Amino acid sequence: MSGVARLTLVSHAMTDAMAASRFPVDEALNALGRRQIDTMGDIGAAEVALTAPERRARQTAELLGLRAQVDHRLADLDCGRWRGEVLGGVRPAELALWLAEPGSAPHGGESVVKMIERVGGWMDAVRRQPGRLVAVTHPAVIRSAILLTLSAPPKSFWRIDIPPASGTVLHFRGQVWTLRAGFCQR
Repeated sequence: MSGVARLTLVSHAMTDAMAASRFPVDEALNALGRRQIDTMGDIGAAEVALTAPERRARQTAELLGLRAQVDHRLADLDCGRWRGEVLGGVRPAELALWLAEPGSAPHGGESVVKMIERVGGWMDAVRRQPGRLVAVTHPAVIRSAILLTLSAPPKSFWRIDIPPASGTVLHFRGQVWTLRAGFCQR
């Protein structure tokens, strides 16, 4: 096999920050998140398992029974000084700018465009790995991978809903990635 036949991207399960509509911090899964893992569908076999460095992703991988290696390129979107803030606590004009302009980063962290570039570099690297790969990561990383697969513009980033404890399957077919299927909890 000359490259990844199947890439399964798994979104980490629920956290307290997600439940409270807060920008993410490095936190563990909450009780609902742990239950979500128990109801996930089959993620399939993998020759390689990777995880984002954040605790919520590592814990999801562990609860799925994966012996995953940390890959920092799978890290969540860096929300800078907004980390831990509720959406309502952010200046409305800054939030509007961030949501409308994918190249902006009014929070001092990473822009959506930079995130998509980072994920694109990661996808270029992993497509050379043979076999099946599972990566436990964040909704922002999965959105970026979907945009890259579909050659969609960065402005489409916020139009893709990635639920907690769900998966998205991509295939690499010669020269391009294809969106194969997705799965959620049972």
